[in-house]
Amino acid sequence: MTKILRLPMAGGMLAEFTVANTPLSPPERPAGGHRFNRVAFAAAHVVVDPFADNDPWLDRNIDWERTIAFREYLWDLGFGVAEAMDTAQRGMGLDWAGAKELITHAQSAARNRSDSLIAYGAGTDHLAPGPDVTIDDVIRAYEEQAAFVEGQGGRIILMASRALAAAAKGPDDYIHVYNRILGQVQQPVIIHWLGSMFDPALAGYWGSADDMHAMDTAVEIINHNAAKVDGVKISLLSAQKEIVMRRRLDPAVKMYTGDDFNYAELIAGDNQGYSHALLGIFDAIAPAASAALSKLAEDNFEAFHQMLAPTVPLSRHIFKAPTRFYKTGVVFLAYLNGFQDHFQMLGGQQSTRSIVHLSELFRLADTARVLRDPDLAIQRMKTILATVGVA
Repeated sequence: MTKILRLPMAGGMLAEFTVANTPLSPPERPAGGHRFNRVAFAAAHVVVDPFADNDPWLDRNIDWERTIAFREYLWDLGFGVAEAMDTAQRGMGLDWAGAKELITHAQSAARNRSDSLIAYGAGTDHLAPGPDVTIDDVIRAYEEQAAFVEGQGGRIILMASRALAAAAKGPDDYIHVYNRILGQVQQPVIIHWLGSMFDPALAGYWGSADDMHAMDTAVEIINHNAAKVDGVKISLLSAQKEIVMRRRLDPAVKMYTGDDFNYAELIAGDNQGYSHALLGIFDAIAPAASAALSKLAEDNFEAFHQMLAPTVPLSRHIFKAPTRFYKTGVVFLAYLNGFQDHFQMLGGQQSTRSIVHLSELFRLADTARVLRDPDLAIQRMKTILATVGVA
């Protein structure tokens, strides 16, 4: 197959592009499984059933077989799975009822293998924010979701709450809510601080619009409850803020980077520490990330950076503003790489990025060596191009 495509560019022009890079081979799975020296979760997307006869903007239509198969693929590469998170379109197509189904299916699969590290998002998304919502309502909503996850035998990722962001009057309300929930959980949780670039409804979380003042409250809560907190995932797209917070955490609490712009340097760390990972981009670049983490486990920092460096421009493109639409790029790559037979998403979210954006994503994916079958990727890219009139 010819390796040349005509891809749209900004300004309405078409430019020839030649697919030139050999796909990066993922490391073979050792007999005892991968042994990374960082805990690495990939936040996984869901695959929809494109043939469901429903209203795609309103109804769930998840292809459970393909969705769970993708989690098996991530486990095989050594990753933990961060389930029912924003990468799975939580709050943007996947409601709490759908999340419960997803958690049930994923936990069933996880029970069948010994290396299935997995944790599940528990939040308050079944509680619509509003002027009548009280802090006690938020606590009850958190309690309901946490009880469901733990009732399935799962570990909790305590998600940020839109309802709490709307109801809280200041830092004390966050302290009250989190102390209450953390006092009840059975196993240590991962706390997720999701920035407003990912979800505008979370602006001012922890009681302040200033991230450094907000950090004071978050650190107070986490360190006070260190026995109940495995770690914190920070998603502010700021390496410096993550490093500052990392150095302030109780030594028993892990920092999980959620920085899809600067993950390589943060995972590598410095002479004062490093970050573990809980990243949506690992869904899209799983083979490269697995190979790089294997090199890092050998203390081969040079090879680690060589493998991850080309993926960073791809990630920054996928997560460019409006950042909340990054899921479209993640699913697009899954389509190009053959993990699903279509480019459809919950809520019709495949329409949130332009053909120019997707074309640049294709170019960057080739450079990052994450098109695992270039001939298939070219064929599928041409199918998408045909829908906008590019022959």
